[in-house]
Amino acid sequence: MTATRPHNAARPDIDVRPITEAEIPDWIRALNTGFLRSPAVSAEEVADRSTYIVPARTLGAFDAGRCVATFRSFPQELTAVGGTPVPADAISNVTVTATHRRRGLLTRMMAHDLSAAKERGDVVATLIAAEYPIYGRYGFGPATWTTEWTIDVPRAGVDPRWSGPEDGGRVDLVDGDDVRKLGPELHERLRRTRPGLIDRSERWWQVSTGARRLQRESWTEPFYAVYRAADGTVEGLAAYVCDETWSDAKQPLNTATVKSLIAVTPAAERALWLHLCSIDWVVRVKSGRRAPDDLLPLLLPDPRAAAVTTQADWLWVRILDVVRALEARTYQGTGTLVLEVVDGTGPAGGRWRLEASPEGASCTPTTRSADLTLEVGELATLWLGDESAVRLAALGRVREEQAGAAVVADALLRTSRRPWCPDVF
Repeated sequence: MTATRPHNAARPDIDVRPITEAEIPDWIRALNTGFLRSPAVSAEEVADRSTYIVPARTLGAFDAGRCVATFRSFPQELTAVGGTPVPADAISNVTVTATHRRRGLLTRMMAHDLSAAKERGDVVATLIAAEYPIYGRYGFGPATWTTEWTIDVPRAGVDPRWSGPEDGGRVDLVDGDDVRKLGPELHERLRRTRPGLIDRSERWWQVSTGARRLQRESWTEPFYAVYRAADGTVEGLAAYVCDETWSDAKQPLNTATVKSLIAVTPAAERALWLHLCSIDWVVRVKSGRRAPDDLLPLLLPDPRAAAVTTQADWLWVRILDVVRALEARTYQGTGTLVLEVVDGTGPAGGRWRLEASPEGASCTPTTRSADLTLEVGELATLWLGDESAVRLAALGRVREEQAGAAVVADALLRTSRRPWCPDVF
């Protein structure tokens, strides 16, 4: 009698592999299907995606020649605590067609990609998780969170006659050409100061300013506001759009929605938010993706005017090289911590001794007794300084082998400002 394989069992005849250039249209169709967009594929979309898709790092699962799952990665730089960028394997475009779920396709694609990333020398892998439960089983942990505020402008208490900063600086409106010239250098300055930020490619600036447009995506030209310090140095940049809403009594009820706001000084940040809250007709400002400890609410005369409308995990990180990850970041305190990292068959498992101080850190394999035992995904949540080992121990997600070890870990690993990643990829 022949055993019957369950419908959702792994199928060895489904081919998981890098795609060829000729398969890009079929791969895009599967991608669109997975994200519940129209499966129709235009020549324009194929031409555009072909400019940045690298077939060797773009995986597909093929059943009888038809693509039924997608996966893509690309090189990225992620800022560690202290400002050092580390090479990252950025993962995106992950889908499995509804007819082929629960067959191990994502597991096979993930294993292929992470193995290649480790061999390339990437320190971490990163992704933005569409759903929370999926990626923990592959060693990822939420390393940054995002918060969005909606500001009730009339309640905020900002002087409606505010016409510019009082520190000698100024706010000017510019156009997309100016942003493409000024933005990249400003962002580079910022990402050297804030863990969690990632690099932005030339294509990112082109797409975000409308220099590159696609028929499948709607486009509204934003307003761009630049803050210049008293000496003329550009220290902040905001992009925002406004709707056109009026009450039945012919009162303007416009909303300004921030697409991006970056600033390298508190003065620039304050000036840009006050600019947004003093625009005639605007009664509501939507902040876009900010760090949970953003200055925004406390910049307003009445912080309660900024209501939290989104609070969620954002950038997920997977440690591939424990030694390089822990040695790349800085530490405010001095101490020694022995970590037992559990990673199944992954590359980060082992027992590691971290010796850290403000002068630098070393991380080496050790046979000493562990102070803390944790899964590799929990290490990722601690690495950028956002999470507390004490909290994770209370949740049973970190085990103290030595009493007080979680407090020591917090003193070494936590940061004074929370990491932030405002970008989607």
